[in-house]
Amino acid sequence: MVRLPLTPAELERGQRLGALLRRARGERSILDTALDARVSPETLRKIETGRVATPAFSTIAAIAAVLGLSLDEVWAEISRPERDVEPTSTGRNTA
Repeated sequence: MVRLPLTPAELERGQRLGALLRRARGERSILDTALDARVSPETLRKIETGRVATPAFSTIAAIAAVLGLSLDEVWAEISRPERDVEPTSTGRNTA
């Protein structure tokens, strides 16, 4: 099966999703959150950084449940019109 490249809109939604999950996770570790959601820590890390822009619904539902987010909240966040999204790269010097 060949995957088509993601559209800019899909990439942006992935960035928004990652930012939402990072905010909701707060001080909680990726490891604890991932284990409670029964996903791998690497999967959660990839979602939070936008490297997996279109994760499976069941994965998002499990993570959202652990973080106390409703799926309505998740959908509202990722389907908003364009806005600034937290950068995921920390390797750039913007000063």
